Amino acid sequence: MHILLTGGTGLIGRALCRRWLAEGYELTVLSRRPQSVASLCGRSVRGIGQFRDYGDDPLDAVVNLAGEPIADRPWTHKRKAQLWASRITLTEQLLEWLEGRTQKPSVLLSGSAVGWYGDGGERELTEESPSVTDDFASQLCIAWEETAQRAEALGIRVVLVRTGLVLAPDGGFLKRMLPLFKLGLGGPVGSGRQWIPWIHLQDEIALIDFLLRREDARGPYNACAPRPVRSRDFASSLGRALARPAFMPAPAFILRLLLGELSGLLLGGQRAMPARLQAAGFTFAFTDLDTALGDVLKPKDV
Repeated sequence: MHILLTGGTGLIGRALCRRWLAEGYELTVLSRRPQSVASLCGRSVRGIGQFRDYGDDPLDAVVNLAGEPIADRPWTHKRKAQLWASRITLTEQLLEWLEGRTQKPSVLLSGSAVGWYGDGGERELTEESPSVTDDFASQLCIAWEETAQRAEALGIRVVLVRTGLVLAPDGGFLKRMLPLFKLGLGGPVGSGRQWIPWIHLQDEIALIDFLLRREDARGPYNACAPRPVRSRDFASSLGRALARPAFMPAPAFILRLLLGELSGLLLGGQRAMPARLQAAGFTFAFTDLDTALGDVLKPKDV
């Protein structure tokens, strides 16, 4: 299988490359630094700087995960423009390139996030649920999905993966949380009641592979474990995994003062459920948060 990845040098992309290289796939990664792709993703992975650099080689699938990190700095007007361009504008460029290809891939799997729903409060959210609040993160995800969906008109099957918070040992939001929690200074965010939809990196990689192979899979899928937890329970679980106290809350007014509009991403949440994945027969390896964190945080030589 010949696969083109955007965002292939990120946390999820690198893990996908490891899995698919082991299966003998031919992988190409679009990157702003194509010369670094082999060292980050695997020696046999080809790096390209523009879509046209792919050439006329066969192409079976596109996995579109590119996007600037959404929570690493406040949402100024400039930052919002960067977040928009790295997702929507790049996906538009991808569609324009695909339209000009004679041989088109059979499937486009495009990234999204549970932020599509906005702050869902206590509602249980499945893929059939409408978006709840119209914040920037929701607008971004909705536009990203609508852009990717246009590939259906080219005869390409489109899968949309709405990912929750990914638990991984070497990146993602957990890496940013660990220093405080290791010092015993971690705790719930705001009220601690908001829901956190989480997923182990191993399950994220497995479900992307599952949806790519399943020819009847199309449309949105919630990529999160079937047992979301509240912020306070997440903090307690992480504290147990590190054998540290976790009772120092991050007050909502402080977050709003420091982060502005971005604080809504932390103070809100989604009680998202992977209804369509489970109906399709996907089995999660990690459904319990304590077990998932224990696996992620175990010493690397274990």
